[in-house]
Amino acid sequence: MNNSYFRAAGNPIVVASATGDVTGDRVIDHVYLTGTKTPDSPYIRNIVLHVQDGRTGVVTSLPLHNNEGYNPTLFLGDFTGNGVEDILIGMATGGSGGIINYYIVSFIGNKATILFDSDVYNNHFQYDVTYQDHYKVEVISRPNNERYIIDISTRDPSYLNEIYDPNGKLKTPITGFVDPLSGLYPVDFDSNGVYELLAYQKIAGRYHADGLGYMLNTLGWKNNGFVLQEQYLGIFGAQM
Repeated sequence: MNNSYFRAAGNPIVVASATGDVTGDRVIDHVYLTGTKTPDSPYIRNIVLHVQDGRTGVVTSLPLHNNEGYNPTLFLGDFTGNGVEDILIGMATGGSGGIINYYIVSFIGNKATILFDSDVYNNHFQYDVTYQDHYKVEVISRPNNERYIIDISTRDPSYLNEIYDPNGKLKTPITGFVDPLSGLYPVDFDSNGVYELLAYQKIAGRYHADGLGYMLNTLGWKNNGFVLQEQYLGIFGAQM
């Protein structure tokens, strides 16, 4: 693969690249993303996935639905247990929520199959965040019907006084929210050569900067899809 061609021809430039056997023929392939740089900005538009077959040299391209962002990244690893590397793509939106769009793509036999799409994940993993009396916030995870309670009694008194009366009762009802994915990390939890996914979603109170913690979901491949294995709620510590 000659990266200079994309620059010299005035076409989109290569913004990320990796090598590995993604077609399943045990020959190393070239995987890369191209995109168009925005003038005077690191923002990349029109991001496209390309795989150059290491055996034949043929390049297969896959346009992406969410195809723009900052710092596009590639990671190759086996997520399904078939012994062939899949392609994890990430691109940061740059918004205040730190949201990142992700895809995982299988390219066995030079045929692109999307295994993971962050839009599908975000639509499925929905939560309810509700402030309660006595300095508590309830978080309900809808897909698995789990309930979590965050104790915010150690927050700054000025923050709490805006929300609660002197008896710890809410002055008015308040709801928070959980952002879409802000991190999706490949982790081989059981050291068997197959990667699971660790997904981060920020829990916010009255506004984005009012962080209450993170929902942490671990996902593993089962029955032709990623399924929830474990779920945790991580909270921020307080100064002693």
